[in-house]
Amino acid sequence: MDARTQEFLEHVQSGGQVETADWMPDEYRARLIKFIEMHAGSELMGVLPERDWILRAPTLQRKLALTAKIQDEVGHAQLIYRVVEDLGKPREACLDDLLSGKAKFHNVFHYPTKSWGDVGVIAWLVDAAAIISQKALLKCSYAPYARIMKKVCWEESFHVLHGRDVVLALVNGTPAQRELVQEALTRWWPPLMQFHGNPIPAEEDPSYVWRIKSQANEEARQQFLDGYVPQIWELGLTVPDTKLRRDEATGVWHYSEPDWEELRAVVTGHGPASAERIAFRTLSRENVAWVRKVVLAEAA
Repeated sequence: MDARTQEFLEHVQSGGQVETADWMPDEYRARLIKFIEMHAGSELMGVLPERDWILRAPTLQRKLALTAKIQDEVGHAQLIYRVVEDLGKPREACLDDLLSGKAKFHNVFHYPTKSWGDVGVIAWLVDAAAIISQKALLKCSYAPYARIMKKVCWEESFHVLHGRDVVLALVNGTPAQRELVQEALTRWWPPLMQFHGNPIPAEEDPSYVWRIKSQANEEARQQFLDGYVPQIWELGLTVPDTKLRRDEATGVWHYSEPDWEELRAVVTGHGPASAERIAFRTLSRENVAWVRKVVLAEAA
């Protein structure tokens, strides 16, 4: 590592931030682009598990709330792709890579939604897992990304409340409604445990070393378990992991080892709904291509 890069590394590791026009090492820029692009793609693809339930939501209020949530997520994608563009990768190139499978998006968005219970569990627990990682990004060494995350985190906190409200309505309803939540929780628990990634030591994680993120994977997972397992139990729901327990002496949660091979397969486009989601997004992009051409032509 040359002296200038070493100085840059020491700057970000000590809490310093970087602006778009500042000099940065090529490796740092490349890792920033890859990390932020995945986040943007995840926000964009993350609307698809829920969009099919807008028209099937049980009340007008639920339809409006779900529509507003989806609108927020698309807005997040637009903002975050803008950050990537400032780093030198055009949005069209990002979308090309997303739809070709070159760019990854989060594992949880490769799974199907089978009931209204899924909608509640996604907004409550999947978004909760996401916001834990996103809050850690408020300390990102790349200042424009950290600033964007203030808005994202604020809106995501409402999504979690929306999801909890849906879940509370169901668990306090009929036995069949309660079972919708339990069945959804049972299916979504393995992807949730994989969400924060394998427990790589912080010092071996380049994104942590460059302070793109400020939290190790296992630290984020422990924070999720600490915050939400007690809430799950409080509602009388069962977590599908017989090994799950909290060591009262250390405060550490113990759990069954997630299937990391499944995680690798899913995020490389081999999940249960991966092909369907990519196909839908591809068709959607093709259908609105004329709008982009008209708008961009007028802007020029």
